[in-house]
Amino acid sequence: HLKLKKITARWIPNQLTDSQRAERVRICQENLAKFNQGTWWLCDVVTGDESWFYHKQLGRKSSNAAWTASGETPPTVVRRSHFAPKTLFCIFFKTTGPVLIHHVERGQTIDHDYYINNCLQPLVNEIKKQRSSSGTHAIKIHHDNARPHVQKDVSTYLASQGIMKML
Repeated sequence: HLKLKKITARWIPNQLTDSQRAERVRICQENLAKFNQGTWWLCDVVTGDESWFYHKQLGRKSSNAAWTASGETPPTVVRRSHFAPKTLFCIFFKTTGPVLIHHVERGQTIDHDYYINNCLQPLVNEIKKQRSSSGTHAIKIHHDNARPHVQKDVSTYLASQGIMKML
């Protein structure tokens, strides 16, 4: 017996250098300090991202498990096709729940202009409606580094509305 065991490799989104990892820790500690000191409030943070939703759910591994008798063939689950029906949504939420859910039309790609006109402008309008007295004052947006999010026009628009991008 070789005393080996089979394990599944852990998935990570990208390989970071030690300096990149240290920079992320530093930024997180700075942000946490702002919350702890009371200069930032969690209710002022809006988180946003795009996500695909498939029209048919395959189920989890445990729900696809079945007892089979000896010699009986186990049930099969076919992997989802790359072309399976799905819908893209841009979703923004705060601690109080969703602020904006935007359905992206089929075939539409999200570039910085689309992101500003169809996601950020309606988001700002909704925030101003929900916070009629303070508007976008002290609002911080947290989104990933996708190309449309980091484009200069997006940063300029957010700054013009008084919204800070969280690092």
